[in-house]
This record gives sequence, structure tokens and C-alpha cells, in this order.
Amino acid sequence: MTVSRQPVIVLSKHVMFSDPLEIRIRPSNDADVDPMLSIYRHHIRRGVDPAYQGGAEALQPDDLKRRRRSMRKHRLPHLVAERGGVVIGYAYAVLFRKRPAYRFTVKHSIYVHPDHLHSGVGKLLLPALIDTCAAAGYRQMIGYIEAANTPSIQLHERCGFRQVGYLPSVGYKFGHWTDIVMVQRSLGAGATTAPDAWLVPPTDDGLDD
Repeated sequence: MTVSRQPVIVLSKHVMFSDPLEIRIRPSNDADVDPMLSIYRHHIRRGVDPAYQGGAEALQPDDLKRRRRSMRKHRLPHLVAERGGVVIGYAYAVLFRKRPAYRFTVKHSIYVHPDHLHSGVGKLLLPALIDTCAAAGYRQMIGYIEAANTPSIQLHERCGFRQVGYLPSVGYKFGHWTDIVMVQRSLGAGATTAPDAWLVPPTDDGLDD
């Protein structure tokens, strides 16, 4: 369904809005875990092959709750897109590498409910994720996109990303090999200045992508 009304981005937990068709972006909470897992499991199953019965159930609610706590500790965003009180997408960033030298660089993921694909949810989640990571002191953001996913590549380009790498035949989906495009953009001052704060890398395994 196409909505002509301009969506609203809200990062506060205490904002009221009257139009149930408006989308708001806010930090996730434990009550969002089940709908987020449902979205994730759908994409894992359908994104590989409809008959795939592998590890889609591996990530459990307690795992995601623990991951969210670790992200909050390290000022890493975990956001949801909500419409009419229903979670229709989510996005998060984790450290690109856990070694201290890479503590200012993140990589991100975005998942949208299958009923809301191509409805502008990603256009709201990605800028909110960028702004939140920049405000937390991170300087670079990296993403990996399937080369055939032209809409996602174009969205990232509009949000300031550029292609910095190409990984041929690293995925296998629906009976054929797939390529991955690596994209990157600067956050805040990027590499033009030295960081003004020491971001402590996590020491646990709760932030693995």
C-alpha cells in the first residue's frame, strides 16, 4: 500500500502520534525481540531457498536481548521502524572488527518485514542509523550488499556510500553463486581529524553480526 503522507522519524520513546500510517524510528526494546526475530528468520529462510531448513532458528530471544544490552553498553544503535504500534523493520550496527585499531568503524544491517518491502522503511532506518553512529563517535560505516540488489545499492548511494570493494561468488542462493558489493561512507569528521574520544571495543561475543 502506498502512503502519500510524509513519514515521521522519532528517536524518543515518549512521542505520541495520531496517524497509524506514520512510521517512527526508535531504539528497540525487549518487547520488540519476537517481531524482530520473526523478520530475521523469514529473510534467512526465504533469502537462501524456500526449502532451506538450516540454522534459521539458531538465534533465540535471549541471544538477541543479550546482544542489545551489549550494544547499549558500547553506544551501538539498535533501531526499529514502527507503524501503528507494529514493528515492520529494524537496523543495527556492530563493530567492523573487534581489534582496538578498528574501534571507530562499524558495519550495519537492515531487515524489513516482507509485507513492507519497497515502501520506504529502509529510507528512514538507514539515515537514522548513520546519525546515531556519528553522534556516538564512530567515523566510518561499512555495508555489504548483494550485487543484484539494485534498490539497496541506490539507497546507499543516496545516503553517501560509495563502492569500495566487490566480492565475486561468495554467496550461494537459489542454486547459483552471488556477488557482494562492499560500500562505505564517512561519519562525522571521518578521517579528517583524530578521534576526540577513546571508544572501548567490546570484550564479549554478543556483538557478532
